Amino acid sequence: MAKELTHRADELKLLGWSQHDLSRYIDLWDYRQRWGAINLEREDRQFLRKAESELPDISSSKPSTKKPIKEKSYYCRLVFFVDLMTEAEESFEIPSSSRGLWPMLLEEELRLIEYYEPVLGLPDALKAKLLIPFRENIVSNLLGQFKDSIESFEFDFDGPLDSFNAKEKKKWQPLRDGVEKNEKLYPVIDSDHLSACRTYIRKELIPMIRDLFPSLAETSKPTPPDEWIPESKS
Repeated sequence: MAKELTHRADELKLLGWSQHDLSRYIDLWDYRQRWGAINLEREDRQFLRKAESELPDISSSKPSTKKPIKEKSYYCRLVFFVDLMTEAEESFEIPSSSRGLWPMLLEEELRLIEYYEPVLGLPDALKAKLLIPFRENIVSNLLGQFKDSIESFEFDFDGPLDSFNAKEKKKWQPLRDGVEKNEKLYPVIDSDHLSACRTYIRKELIPMIRDLFPSLAETSKPTPPDEWIPESKS
């Protein structure tokens, strides 16, 4: 059998596997590729063997390709929140050139993910929990630095995600997991200070992303130039 170059969740889905089992399979497969099966629990190794026993052999003439970064759950979840916030801002009475601190922060995180291309498997997902308080601190610091240039609104960080998870049968975690449900403060910065905010966010976020994810431990990529943008936005 030819060596797998990516997981085969789509094939398992056609075989009737549940979304929960598919997500577990993807995370375990990514973990094994990066760290080896020896580091998995016995139950997890058995689960992977069961999945692979139900899959047909891979033809060596048609190898699978690596799953694009923009199709990974972690990336899609951040895009989901950015889209929600962008839509919400259209209902605010603010100039079109203004922007919320939260979507700016997430946009910069997405930019770095596309640049550095972490695996975003289970080890990365576990470490990513540290980004929750990190994001809160960045927003808090920006509120202090630019308080005279910020207008505050309300945004429901939890409700739309709960509805989406129920409809799509996903288990995406809240963006601000652990923050009180009634925390809806949504700060928006004026256009004159957008550049300064992004500069601060990048200064704080770049080393955090580069050092946080285990899959980037041996990356040789330098810091992205300020002018670098993903191909999808060029």
